[in-house]
Amino acid sequence: MALTGLQIQKLLPKTNCKECGSSTCLAFAMRLAAKKAELSECPYVSEEARAVLSAFSEPPIRTVTIGPEARPLATGGETVLFRHEKTFVNQTGIGVAVADTLEGSELEQRLKAFRAYRFERAGETLRPDLVSVAYESGTVDRLLMTLERVAALWDRSIAVRSDDATALQAAAAKLRGRRIVLASATPATIDQLGAVAKETGSALAVAADHFNDLYTAVEKLRQNDFKEIFLELRADSLCEHYQNRALLRRAALKSGIKALGYPTIQFINTGNPVDDAIAAGMEVTRYGSLVVLPDFDPAAWVSLLALRQNIYTDPQKPIQVEPKVYSVGEPTERSPVFVTTNFSLTYFIVSGEIENAGLSAWLAIPECEGMSVLTAWAAGKFSGAKIGSFVKESGLEQQTKNRTIVIPGYVAQVSGELEEALPGWQVIVGPQEAGDIEGFVKNVLKS
Repeated sequence: MALTGLQIQKLLPKTNCKECGSSTCLAFAMRLAAKKAELSECPYVSEEARAVLSAFSEPPIRTVTIGPEARPLATGGETVLFRHEKTFVNQTGIGVAVADTLEGSELEQRLKAFRAYRFERAGETLRPDLVSVAYESGTVDRLLMTLERVAALWDRSIAVRSDDATALQAAAAKLRGRRIVLASATPATIDQLGAVAKETGSALAVAADHFNDLYTAVEKLRQNDFKEIFLELRADSLCEHYQNRALLRRAALKSGIKALGYPTIQFINTGNPVDDAIAAGMEVTRYGSLVVLPDFDPAAWVSLLALRQNIYTDPQKPIQVEPKVYSVGEPTERSPVFVTTNFSLTYFIVSGEIENAGLSAWLAIPECEGMSVLTAWAAGKFSGAKIGSFVKESGLEQQTKNRTIVIPGYVAQVSGELEEALPGWQVIVGPQEAGDIEGFVKNVLKS
């Protein structure tokens, strides 16, 4: 049962110390009641109160962590339906399937390519999370041999997929301690695999075609004090699956149904690479916790990982770079100065386009609280006066003798104010879009 803010406040120390970030203990209690704060933020809560409030403060969707201790993957832990309400917490884990029928050399080649795949975007390294081994050989020994090879080459999370409970039991014993995912238990195998997962420290995916069957199976596990669960609610179409994802989330968050408050897992194989990517993208945007694709296509993975990064960026705390003067290429005292905001994506796009234009330049990044150019300008964070103050305080005037500064085309109106703030500087209005910087450099700066 949910507690009100007043009920929670009675269990708090009532010191109004403000160390939690709230002005009073009552304000903190109201935030706890709204699931907008964590109990750990209060440094003085008593152990008795912690015992009572911890159960209440647990997220409605349980956090399940898989993978080896050195590289854990946390899933679930969500508290909201829409990211703008607070934020989404644990990113969708994206993995690829391999069959235990693959020959050793081909398996090794695929795993090495998968392990090496990563790229930088907006200051973050994006990479895959999971390898799922499908039991297709019909021979348990072959499955165990494949798992041994996968575990040696892949140091992150592993899932094993089969309808054969005996094969999953053997896999759990083989990789005991790796916190693998056993996929999947059905109503017929839930008792056997629940005991196996609990004894080996594995997580267990529970598969069902209907909500009632899924609820009943999960309740069996909960009664045996096992909660490392993934939900695999199967559907006949992408539309039905989309609806089911929303229903599961609402059942956990709005109706408080504990048996449906667990992360999800989805294995995709439509037979069409484009449809596979679309279905995986829906998992990222529609509450998916783990999604496994049948093949590794780097072109599709770029889009999926970038989409995931966008969805799981805290909308209240944009990704931002440190405000300072950056060098692009090898600028000298005669190099021009460009200026933009400290929103990470803006910085990396602009600096990349300057570099692509073959130009060495200084890139001035004032403090804009991670906002984009137009947003920062509208909020008064990216004005001519503020840019001018930053240039002076950063020491940029001592770094360069070239008194040329290029501002984004979208804020051309600050050019007059900037000229007043920086006497002796020539303010040039650059292009509105970063993609036009190369042409701007050739036609304006170098002309």
